[in-house]
Amino acid sequence: MSQLEPLIADLALILICAGVMTLLFKSLKQPIVLGYIVAGFLASPNMPYMPSVTDGHGIHVWSEIGVIFLLFALGLEFSFKKILKMGAAPIIAALAIILCMMYVGACTGELFGWSQMDCIFLGGMLAMSSTTIIFKAFDDMGLRQQRFAGLVLSVLIIEDILAIVLMVMLSTLAVSKEFEGTQMLNSILQLGLYLVLWFTVGLYFIPMALRKLKPLMNDETLLITALALCFGMVVAASAAGFSAAFGAFVMGSILAETVEAETIEHLVAPVKNLFGAIFFVSVGMMVDVALIIEYIVPIVTIIAAVLLGQTILSTFGFLLSGQSLKTSMQCSFSLTQIGEFAFILATLGTSLGVTSDFLYPIVVAVSVFTTFTTPYMIRLAEPAYGMVARALPAKWIARLERNTNEDDDKAPDELQQLWNGCFKRFVFNMLINSVLCMAIMTIMRYYGQPLIADIVAAEWVHPATALIALVLCAPFLWMLMRADSDSPEVNRLWNSGPRWRVRMTAYGLLRLVITAFFVSCFVDYAMPHSSWLGIFALVAIMAVIFYSPYLERHSKEMTQNFTDNLSAREKMKAKE
Repeated sequence: MSQLEPLIADLALILICAGVMTLLFKSLKQPIVLGYIVAGFLASPNMPYMPSVTDGHGIHVWSEIGVIFLLFALGLEFSFKKILKMGAAPIIAALAIILCMMYVGACTGELFGWSQMDCIFLGGMLAMSSTTIIFKAFDDMGLRQQRFAGLVLSVLIIEDILAIVLMVMLSTLAVSKEFEGTQMLNSILQLGLYLVLWFTVGLYFIPMALRKLKPLMNDETLLITALALCFGMVVAASAAGFSAAFGAFVMGSILAETVEAETIEHLVAPVKNLFGAIFFVSVGMMVDVALIIEYIVPIVTIIAAVLLGQTILSTFGFLLSGQSLKTSMQCSFSLTQIGEFAFILATLGTSLGVTSDFLYPIVVAVSVFTTFTTPYMIRLAEPAYGMVARALPAKWIARLERNTNEDDDKAPDELQQLWNGCFKRFVFNMLINSVLCMAIMTIMRYYGQPLIADIVAAEWVHPATALIALVLCAPFLWMLMRADSDSPEVNRLWNSGPRWRVRMTAYGLLRLVITAFFVSCFVDYAMPHSSWLGIFALVAIMAVIFYSPYLERHSKEMTQNFTDNLSAREKMKAKE
């Protein structure tokens, strides 16, 4: 009789426990995530009365794959356009909540004398509420259509994005072992540049490739292609020094803008559910009852910090974003739990070896308790508002209710709206094209130049590298200088008086300065120490790019393709 591999036997045990617990928790109308955690505890060596998992390393690898699929699925549900349409309120609220809760978490850890890294990671874990649990709670309670529920879900989307940024920052901090402001700023800047680059390039090429391959695509080939793109981005992100989860999220967000997004999401769901279950079961395997009993005081304290911190500090965060007191309290009472990202951050700290062993089971215990209390806290919001309204002076309540943008129907005048739209496009144009130029320059410097050095003489290596990079950047430099410069909106603003003409002139000069900076980099790299010749070359190159009909035609085609890809999904839904 053949011997069964331990990993297969472990998988059987995990799925049997998970299946039984999910059915039980479903019948009790409780979140299935908690069932997975209980299943993990039952299958772990910490439960002596049942068979336990023997191949811990194999389960750990599968749980990492689970994190990849969870973040990939999250990216498929995400849309950059949704973020832009939300306005500033959710962003202000999310930033305020995260900063406040990170501070509360760090102070709570210091209260018990924990290490600096434990305190920092605990702050990150407490800052992220559970999208899955809140979404299900709103669904079960029939609150999805309420205004405050929409605002909470918008804030959760922002929190998910900031959680990815936080993961990168904590990874950098864990490796460097110290908080150094300049290094952290460089990491955030690098993250932003990579995010813009990958999203721009991916959204330009991937939808185009999927359209051309559509005759060959069925459910099977589309699933394999989507997973190939996901894991390809995982490898690229890891090579660039970011986490695998970040790469999965980026690829998911790129595919979210394609017409195949809903199909991919449907096809990936069973795979995500399988590996996601293994991840949450692996979280449950970390639960140690003896350790929880030993650290019962910190657990109770952290639970109190989450409940009080979210209800009080988050209320101020929503008030700061312009919401009424009642809406702010309804939103803040909905966020009183920690969820999936807390587990992911705890796993990150454990895998990097920078957090203590006791932190993981403590966070799991806190998450389980706050998950159970979520529906009750949501119901408690209105009675709590009534108590606060009766306790505070009437003038304060009236002022808080007036300090809101919920009913602010005053719109800026038509020209101001026109300028706002143009300004957003101007910023988007400069950001995208500047990042693409920097990416091409970096690639040519570190990868192209060594290849060119094998072909040409040594004195021609730098000029040849600069020339090729300049040719590749030329369409983007044209867009930096001239994109949308002759649009009807711009012409109308120009003809609407000196106020708008000054703004348009300042923006035009800024575009020329940025373009001149990039061109000067190419010229200086090709001809160092040649001042007058360099200035002449700079002016000549900018004139050629500015007046080139080929670059104008090519740049407009590229812009149109990108715009079509970005709006393809919305156009398809409009036709339906």
